[in-house]
Amino acid sequence: MSNYLDKIVARKREEVAEAKSRHSTADLMAMIADAPTPLPFAQSIRQRNGIIAEFKRKSPSKGVIHEGIMPRDVVGAYSEAGVSAISCLTDTDFFGGSLADLHEAVSYASVPVLRKEFVIDEVQLLEARAYGASAVLLIAAILTSDEARHLALTAKQLGLEVLMELHGEDEVGYVSEGVTVAGINNRDLRTFTVDLDHSIRVSHLLPADLPRISESGIRGIDDMVRLRRAGFDGFLIGECFMREANPGEACKLLCHDYAKAMNI
Repeated sequence: MSNYLDKIVARKREEVAEAKSRHSTADLMAMIADAPTPLPFAQSIRQRNGIIAEFKRKSPSKGVIHEGIMPRDVVGAYSEAGVSAISCLTDTDFFGGSLADLHEAVSYASVPVLRKEFVIDEVQLLEARAYGASAVLLIAAILTSDEARHLALTAKQLGLEVLMELHGEDEVGYVSEGVTVAGINNRDLRTFTVDLDHSIRVSHLLPADLPRISESGIRGIDDMVRLRRAGFDGFLIGECFMREANPGEACKLLCHDYAKAMNI
């Protein structure tokens, strides 16, 4: 695990303890009772254009991407662009996000919203459901296979779908019951180099009936068309939208060009 992941996971352990002292399971379950019904995540990927458009302000590797922007400035336009889903970063210290961002994103979205977080504990799943997410990200690199299996099943019981993020062939076994979408990250977590061929190699080892998402380093239509023709159902794209002055308009343009390129 890379050094930055070590730091993030250490901070997550502190945040989990803080969350458990702040809200009891009963409190979160009461919030869940009033939360919106989750929207079908995997189905939306297959029935729409497959793009998961991301909202984030910064990242450890790229620094500040779009300071001060709010979900309400972006998410409605993402939905109007025709994306399949929206990813919302909720990590505060490293990505500048929050659960308040998730709640706002859900209120402006007409498609499923994914809580993108470094999930290591059930309480984070309860939070995701309480704040309106339809799906959660689980990252194989920070979990044991038993932890991943347990969290995926817990998410399923809560009505959440799971995008399981993989980085290598040795993590394919993390795709278990409760996982509805498999994501392959093109970025090496140790060197930060990006290799789209890596996604293609790993994707061939995944169950054929599971939607497949390519993540990180997707720069434009040529990459998307290549990955789609290699068997991917969709893409998680954030930085190329969020670096623009108007991320929503950038998303609309890319969705239009992608539809034209794929004749869809």
